[in-house]
Amino acid sequence: RETFMLEADHPTPKGSVHPQPLNPFQLFGLVGCLIVLAGMFLLLQLAPGDTVDALIAQMGGGGDAAMAEELRRFYGLDLSIPAQLGNYLWRLIRFDLGFSAIYGKPVATVIFERLPATLALMTAALSFAFFVGLVLGVIAAKRVNGWPDTVISTLGLLFYATPSFWFGLMAIVFFSVHLQWLPAGGFEDVAAGLTGFARLRDIAAHLVLPTLTLGLIFLAIYLRIMRASMLEVLTLDFVRTARAKGLDETRVMVRHVLRNAMLPMVTLIGLQAGTMLGGSVVVESVFSLPGLGRLAYEAVVQRDLNTLLGIVFISAMLVIFVNFLVDLLYARLDPRIGTGGAP
Repeated sequence: RETFMLEADHPTPKGSVHPQPLNPFQLFGLVGCLIVLAGMFLLLQLAPGDTVDALIAQMGGGGDAAMAEELRRFYGLDLSIPAQLGNYLWRLIRFDLGFSAIYGKPVATVIFERLPATLALMTAALSFAFFVGLVLGVIAAKRVNGWPDTVISTLGLLFYATPSFWFGLMAIVFFSVHLQWLPAGGFEDVAAGLTGFARLRDIAAHLVLPTLTLGLIFLAIYLRIMRASMLEVLTLDFVRTARAKGLDETRVMVRHVLRNAMLPMVTLIGLQAGTMLGGSVVVESVFSLPGLGRLAYEAVVQRDLNTLLGIVFISAMLVIFVNFLVDLLYARLDPRIGTGGAP
């Protein structure tokens, strides 16, 4: 009642835009990154050994105790865990990811050398899964309970239930070993010395199998979501109204049904960005791609704490950036979000 009286005393001008509260995920995104990094740092402290142990192991175990102690003092590993965490967070505030003892160069340099391969793989796999899943979901919804719907739903279930590493290995055996159509691994043929468009074509050929392997699982999710969303939107009143006005069926599907049915799929892009980064660890290991996923695996094995934390930080920033773009795209598809849902 009091809210109604206040609105009556101060009416909102017609056509005005209602102010929107700040999204807490946008407001505390950086804080979330720091919490993730602190949690990862503390979890890694529970694992046996440290970077110095990995360095001595690489030298064949020839280092003595005095040398190990000096190395720990040099890298700050002789400090207490809270002190190490505080030093790392302070460096992070100054955009200093530290130094990689294993690779012998700054962590930022190591990561940005591997980042293009992961970005290319994620972009290709996400685009493949989204657009193919959208098309298959639309076909399944249009032919609901028919043989196309049955075939597409069955394939989606098989793609989702099959491990990605098995897809990758079978793709290598069939397309690379048996048919010899595509490269078995790597990011590009460095020995060929290709440049320009020829190099881009070579990189694209190397990314075909990893893209299919990483994208098939997400494709299964997208086509199921698109099918369910299409079936729900087709029963709404505005679709019946559009058809009653005599609009062409293609225009009804594209302008009215498809635009609204895509909203859940757009939401999934932001939610699954982190999952796709995690899946890239397996795919990059199978296909020997020099990306962040394989770098993270190597950093865990070699106990390279600075590199691993740098990967976590960059990955968290990528996920936040993708979610920000998804929010913008979501507002573009649904104008009610930009106006607070007001009529």
